[in-house]
Amino acid sequence: MTAVTTTPPPRLPVRDKAEARERAWGGVSPMLTRLAAERATGVLVRERGTLHLAEGRVVHAESPAAPGLGTLLTAHGTLDADTWRQAADEAAEPPGAGLLLVGRGRLTRGALELCHLETLYDAAYFALAPSSTPGRFRYTSPGRSGAVRAVPVAALEHETLRRRDLLHRIWPDPATDEAPLLRADTVALPDLTARQRAVLHLVDGVRTAPEIARAMGRPAFHTLVDVRRLAAAGVLVRGALKPAEAARIETTDPDITLLKRLRDALESL
Repeated sequence: MTAVTTTPPPRLPVRDKAEARERAWGGVSPMLTRLAAERATGVLVRERGTLHLAEGRVVHAESPAAPGLGTLLTAHGTLDADTWRQAADEAAEPPGAGLLLVGRGRLTRGALELCHLETLYDAAYFALAPSSTPGRFRYTSPGRSGAVRAVPVAALEHETLRRRDLLHRIWPDPATDEAPLLRADTVALPDLTARQRAVLHLVDGVRTAPEIARAMGRPAFHTLVDVRRLAAAGVLVRGALKPAEAARIETTDPDITLLKRLRDALESL
């Protein structure tokens, strides 16, 4: 009997999980990732905000949902409103107004950079939100003036994803992020921080979380964190609905359903 030998099949390639994850991550906005790679300069207009780029880095961001640089600088006495308004009239954009005030000795460079980065990340969070319409990019000439600090696109996108994850872990229902807010009919308030009490004080059934942030002179994302925690504690609900109606809303997200059941059980103790 003749023995037949066969060549064993080649081993299947072993997939590098870390490399696969890196390839799979396409960023928050593929267009923004591409613009960063080509070191583009210009303005990216999205459904919920605008990003200004210089050589592939983000130098300024704006969104109707986020208070601007002037609001943060004037809300707590860093600048008076008239001083900011005069500088804003002279400059094309808020960062330029801030640089004018630094040059005139009315504002420190450190205070400007801190507030600028705060407003940039805040507005970018909303501007990079999932959108139903494609973004549009308008190229401009290099050498754009008025840049305070440039932020790499990768860092901005990773921070945006971190913020989304944080809000989801606090309370996965985004219904209170942009709707008018209303106090819930709670028997007794839980222990609240001073900042949460300040937010709750402005809840009137009309204001939204971004409007409360603007009234307080605070970044909108920080206010969203407080609002979600208050919603998770059963202290407030979406103002477009009465509290009793909001409790009857069904959801297909099991995480939200479970959290609401746990909250109701705790309130009944």
